[in-house]
Amino acid sequence: MDISRLLAFAFLWSIFAFAQENAATIIQRSAEANQRDWEAVPQFDNSERDRNKDGDKTYTVTMLYGSPYERLIAIDGHPLSADRQKQEQKKYDDEVKKREHESSDERSKRIAKYDAERKRDHIMLQQMTSAFDFHLIGNRTLRGHKVYILKATPRKGYRPPDRDSQVLTGMEGTLWVDHDTFQWVKVEAHVTHRVRIEGFLAEVEPGTRFELEKNPVSDNIWMASHFSTTASAKVMLLVPHHAAEDDTFFNYHRAAGPGSGKEPHKKGMSK
Repeated sequence: MDISRLLAFAFLWSIFAFAQENAATIIQRSAEANQRDWEAVPQFDNSERDRNKDGDKTYTVTMLYGSPYERLIAIDGHPLSADRQKQEQKKYDDEVKKREHESSDERSKRIAKYDAERKRDHIMLQQMTSAFDFHLIGNRTLRGHKVYILKATPRKGYRPPDRDSQVLTGMEGTLWVDHDTFQWVKVEAHVTHRVRIEGFLAEVEPGTRFELEKNPVSDNIWMASHFSTTASAKVMLLVPHHAAEDDTFFNYHRAAGPGSGKEPHKKGMSK
């Protein structure tokens, strides 16, 4: 190999090594940003529109004494009738009273259930940074944000910590990460080969995918603005199962519902 080819090879290798080091830094910073966002979720109320096989419904999501309450406000994009609004308002008022007067044990169990659901979702997001090798493949502007584009491919030797994370072993995807904040502007992942879920008689098949988009809601905090998923699987290894969901999240604001950030004063509450 002559000196010019040797120098060219060394130059290209240095670019590759820098890109790999830079990708690792981007992922680490993005993990820190996601941790901040996850911790901030209970501090916000928002609106949510869910579209799936059961229909199209919109809710206001209000934090009430440690866990959220979803109040229906629209169906198929249309506001509820006056009578239905009164019914939903009564349900909300009844729930406020119920939570105001619940015992310590009841409240602890309710909040623990909410925390367990949050932890499960958080573990799944955390595992994305462990389950894949990331490669910086470019830069562009996406929805007004200058972003790094990183390709994610399965990491050899990755061991899923729980059943939900097993599906990551058969996925690959792409991350679009904001240059300034290292927030995930968009994440897309899809199953490339069949994955057997151990301890649960199911196989997740190609065609399964999800997409997550986030937007800033306050200084240094971003929240989900869109999530969609399409699932293709075989339950009991035989029965085909297909599902799809498309959710949008908007109107984020600091939680202001009853019990937001404080416990009510109650006499005679059981210990």
